[in-house]
Amino acid sequence: MTAPVHSAFANTAEEAIAAQDALDAATPMTSEKATEVAMQNTLLTPRFYTTDFEEMDAIDVSSVREEWDILIDQMKSDPNKGHFKKTDEWDADWDGMEPALKAEFIDFLISSCTAEFSGCVLYKEMKRRGSNEDITTLFQLMARDEARHAGFINDALREAGIRVNLGFLTQKKKYTYFRPKFIYYATYLSEKIGYARYITIFRHLEQNPELRFHPIFKWFREWCNDEFSHGEAFALLLKTDPKLTESFTNKLWIKFFLTAVYSTMWVRDHQRPVFHDALGVDVTWYGQEVFRKTSEISKQVFPMTLDIDHPRWRPNLDRMEAASRQIAAAKERGGVLGFASRVGGMAKAAFAFVSIFTIPAHKNAVPDSPRMEPAY
Repeated sequence: MTAPVHSAFANTAEEAIAAQDALDAATPMTSEKATEVAMQNTLLTPRFYTTDFEEMDAIDVSSVREEWDILIDQMKSDPNKGHFKKTDEWDADWDGMEPALKAEFIDFLISSCTAEFSGCVLYKEMKRRGSNEDITTLFQLMARDEARHAGFINDALREAGIRVNLGFLTQKKKYTYFRPKFIYYATYLSEKIGYARYITIFRHLEQNPELRFHPIFKWFREWCNDEFSHGEAFALLLKTDPKLTESFTNKLWIKFFLTAVYSTMWVRDHQRPVFHDALGVDVTWYGQEVFRKTSEISKQVFPMTLDIDHPRWRPNLDRMEAASRQIAAAKERGGVLGFASRVGGMAKAAFAFVSIFTIPAHKNAVPDSPRMEPAY
């Protein structure tokens, strides 16, 4: 039997996953802890989603046909084929990594792997269930990219003696149902903020290579470009139905998802202080910089951006982060007192979220053509 190709060269998500399965079979290892972390369903952990696939299959891209065909051709050309594979530049030193940094970095990799594979699972299912060639082609291409990313991160984790069992996640992780429009808002933002996050780190380490404590950061630019093109696809999907971004109700939903995605990132990143210190990045500056990039990009399709310089903005993000820590400690404590503290933390987080959500947004005009190219 012919051995599966490396996931970096896979033409489909199925090929990339098969390559990972082959590696697992060849080098079995115990990694229940990594999979257990990936299996968690909290406000801060990546989720697996399902949706109304029939509604998505009915999307008509005729109104954005010119931009759509250009984007699909770019994705079909597969500029990153073969990129997500270790080379001679891969000089990982897990043994020399300080224990606290190693723990936070592994948490970062597990979270990133889960998020990438979450997208792969959703896109692959859309391709499997759909009959609309435009839509199934897009989701097949995006599933391919996400599977490569997840496989590459898992390769890095294997060197630390652990892995995320991707097949187990597919079968056992809880799926959250989102209406298609919520999938569009959430996924568009996650892809664009992913681009902003990774390119900010990549450019920082370009200028400060002595701070690059692991080689995976050298691969971030091409990773960013995949994230950017996926966001472009969702921008076009949003553009096919003006109501998605123009009705009063949907504008509230857009503001809700902007607030939720930004605040989740802030809380999660502030809980990895050693990781960011090792990169030489002030985590508060980093958060604001990522928000600025994402806000500027999102003007391509969203009619508003959040006021991230408002006096209520950062204090309430910090309150949400403190509430998250209280909730985690209360859950660990258990019992009646733990339950009471957990409820109190949830109330504090909800109050802070509402305070942020009610900050007046900046309105902006949306261009006729949403297509953009990476500029950072």
